[in-house]
Amino acid sequence: MAYLSTDKVEHHHHDVVIIGAGGAGMRCALQLAEAGYRVAVVSKVLPTRSHTVAAQGGMNAALGNLDSDHWHWHMYDTVKGSDYLGDQDAIEYMCRAAPQLVKELEHQGVPFSRNDDGKIYQRAFGGQSREFGEGGQAKRTCAAADRTGHAILHTMYQQNIKAGTHFYEEFFALNLIMEDGGCHGVMAWDIGKGEYHLFQAKAVILATGGAGRIFKTTTNAHICTGDGGALCLDAGLPIEDMEFFQFHPTGIAHVGPLISEAVRGEGGYLLNSEGERFMERYAPTAKDLASRDVVSRAIALEIRAGKGCGTNKDYALLKLDHLGEETILKKLPNIHELALRFAGVDCTKEPIPVQPTAHYTMGGIPTNRHTEVVINHEGSDGEEKVPGLFAIGEAACTSVHGANRLGGNSLLEIVVFGRACGLKVMKWLSEHRYHKTIDPDAWHAGVNRVERWLAKDNKGGEKVGDVRANMQDIMQSHFSVYRTEDVMQEGVTAIESLKEAIHQASIDDKHRIFNTELVEALELENLMSLARATAACAANRKESRGAHARDDYPERDDKQWMKHSLATVQGDTVEVSYKPVRSTPMTVESFPPKKRVY
Repeated sequence: MAYLSTDKVEHHHHDVVIIGAGGAGMRCALQLAEAGYRVAVVSKVLPTRSHTVAAQGGMNAALGNLDSDHWHWHMYDTVKGSDYLGDQDAIEYMCRAAPQLVKELEHQGVPFSRNDDGKIYQRAFGGQSREFGEGGQAKRTCAAADRTGHAILHTMYQQNIKAGTHFYEEFFALNLIMEDGGCHGVMAWDIGKGEYHLFQAKAVILATGGAGRIFKTTTNAHICTGDGGALCLDAGLPIEDMEFFQFHPTGIAHVGPLISEAVRGEGGYLLNSEGERFMERYAPTAKDLASRDVVSRAIALEIRAGKGCGTNKDYALLKLDHLGEETILKKLPNIHELALRFAGVDCTKEPIPVQPTAHYTMGGIPTNRHTEVVINHEGSDGEEKVPGLFAIGEAACTSVHGANRLGGNSLLEIVVFGRACGLKVMKWLSEHRYHKTIDPDAWHAGVNRVERWLAKDNKGGEKVGDVRANMQDIMQSHFSVYRTEDVMQEGVTAIESLKEAIHQASIDDKHRIFNTELVEALELENLMSLARATAACAANRKESRGAHARDDYPERDDKQWMKHSLATVQGDTVEVSYKPVRSTPMTVESFPPKKRVY
């Protein structure tokens, strides 16, 4: 096709370009900006609208402010919670660093809730124990009421403004500039002005968040379209463990907004249609504070058994009115507001209708514990780094969450590995002081991605919104809480057929200025890539582990499946390969797999 002239593409040169302005990207940007580097943060939304703002319950760290605690116990809980698929070197790194990073956030201005003695308030969360599971429930989750992510994101943004970070707001990343096996920048589309920009950098960091919008019902915002993972797939790089998609047990029934685990941490509990606290049957010790995959499956089984609530018997009830109005309004004010707005329920007086809802992407862009993007060649145990490319936050798969994330570890992950990335990038920059000369036509692929939508005839073919809805229906019905071979294979066939509809789809709005229909079309391309990878990896894994639960393979199979999946797009097909779990920690003995009970 005919390209625009080079004078229509604005060029920028930065030391570092970070794609995504959530907590992970902002924590990394702050470290680099304070060190004197020229840092650009490219975000498709205003930074304070990034999805970190929606995180409610808290951030795990073994501070021991209410009882004795130790980072080693936190590590054990995280390895166990991951169903032993987590990489133990990265998990150790995260749990050891947690107390230091929480204190740093406090000093930067995060308004954590306080105990009577003035120390940071910590609440109980699912899957958290003391003394390697033998000492009862731990209160390890540091909270700012039930708006912890909001508090962290706004504090990080303020600190970045102070440090001089350059923000490019409402810019959509189109493709990575890959040459000689390394990453040297990114092409982006200025949504507000309809213009192209080429950002050249010595290091590129992907911090684009999760991909929850591949499902119909999700706690994720509409912006969570897996952009970073799709950029990697488009560049021929793999993504890891996409079959492990966490369903949060307590999304508001039929609409999806999250009711935080903090509710159960403060003493709330689940009921079925018979008024029974059914979690006592599924997790006799932890009960309602078992890990999220356990609680989600328990709710699903109650619904299957005809014990669901409501006209369609398709949800459970989350009771918290017994906590008292004062406690709810002080410690859970956001939950009270969400229940009123989305369920029409005053939770100080009646229970909230909840059901499992797609929530968190455990998989993502494969990295080592230093956040460097890595690739594994078939038949080799070694990892090869992709020069100049890093990934952090929910976009990355480090993998500290393995097959199932513990609540409170996501906010911790973004801060710990945002810092780890900053440290590694500073070392990289000290060794790579100058920008590489890139192909003068490097911007063509990004421009072509936009122009083909604007040039396409809008007569015939499906609309973008219809294709997206079909994709979400397929993923919801074929790759939800419980999975079987026949259902998943049907889903793989359906999603592979649907990808062809994108080529035929069109948009009505051909304008360049703030064309939201165009942005949705670009997001759909990203979603479809990740939906295909998720479907292929899920159909291949013949066991039940963490969030991947199969009726036809109900047991975990450590002999055959203690390995990470890697999905790449080869031509027109999704290829799945595998690499070993890093089961050796840095300084302590490893936790060998055993039966996971709560």
